[in-house]
Order: sequence, then structure tokens, then C-alpha cells
Amino acid sequence: MGKPMQNVRFRNVEDCLDHLPEHEREITEAPRQLVFDCIPEVSEKLSYNVPFFRKHKGICYLWPGGVYWGKQRSYEGVEFGFQQGHLLIDPDQLLQKGERKFVYYVRYARLKDVPFDSLRSYL
Repeated sequence: MGKPMQNVRFRNVEDCLDHLPEHEREITEAPRQLVFDCIPEVSEKLSYNVPFFRKHKGICYLWPGGVYWGKQRSYEGVEFGFQQGHLLIDPDQLLQKGERKFVYYVRYARLKDVPFDSLRSYL
């Protein structure tokens, strides 16, 4: 078996949130609440050590930069990703896809930069 890509393992979402620096926790929790507000009966599960949300299938995730994939931080702030982002209508071209085919995301480093209205319309 290969070496794990992450150097921490959380038991649940609260452990993940407790691990984050205060400013990063704030910019993770506010969009997390938005998901709960927009999607009745959504379920949240820790996957890849970060919160993933689903109803009948996977919808989105929140990946704080403080939860590394590999040995170092890949970016500052939080990545809010949509598992079927390629299907979303994105008139403002807010979503990025990087090297991915299906998963599209937006990253932000400050609470005032969270695009709540756009995220709400995608959800």
C-alpha cells in the first residue's frame, strides 16, 4: 500500500473544522451553512478529510487550504467545488476547472470574497 497523501486523519467534520486556523474556519463555516440553507435534507460526510455534501448523489464539497493534499498547502483560503460543475450554467464565468473534466470550483481567501449569491444560484 502506498504512502497516504494527507498527514492528518479526522474522525468527523467537527474535527476538521477544529483543525483550521480561525480565519479559515470562518470562511468554511459560512458557505457550509449556505449549503444547509439551500438544500433541504442534504447530508454531510467527511471524505478525503473534508466536508462533502450529497442528497441523492454528490453535490459539492468544501476544501480548506489548511487540509493539505500532499505535504504542503496548495492554496490559501477555501475551495468550494461542485462535483458536477460541468453541468452548471455559469454566466459570470466564476467557476474554474483546472485540469478536471467534471468538477468545477471557486476559491476565496476572505469572507468578503465568498460569492454567496452565485453559490446560492448554483446550489
